[in-house]
Amino acid sequence: MEMYKSVISTCPYCGCGCSMILEVVDGKLRGVLPNKTGPVNEGKLCIKGWKAHEFISSPKRLAHPYVRKGNELQQVSWDDAMDATCKELQKIKDRHGPNSIGFFTSAKCTNEENYLLQKFARAVIGTNNVDHCARL
Repeated sequence: MEMYKSVISTCPYCGCGCSMILEVVDGKLRGVLPNKTGPVNEGKLCIKGWKAHEFISSPKRLAHPYVRKGNELQQVSWDDAMDATCKELQKIKDRHGPNSIGFFTSAKCTNEENYLLQKFARAVIGTNNVDHCARL
């Protein structure tokens, strides 16, 4: 017997915040429906929203962080990946200054995530080099 569950979520494809219902069968995401009570999209989805479930089970999707060691990518823990990223950012900042680093964020992020990235860029790194794909 298949176990069906519907989960209300927000579309990951842009910053509009369209509400959708994820159809989960036996613990696997199988489809998407527009949420008829969603105040932003009023029960509609664009073509990206209708396909929002497909990338989750893609065999091409990265499931673990990797760090380049020599000429090879090696799977590492999330803590090790964060440490490597922080060390490399610090090394670049020390060698070339904070304005040698730039940040590019995405409409797939929430407003709060975009705010945190620009806050990190300005307060931690010390640069105003922040851009966004929606501006292009």
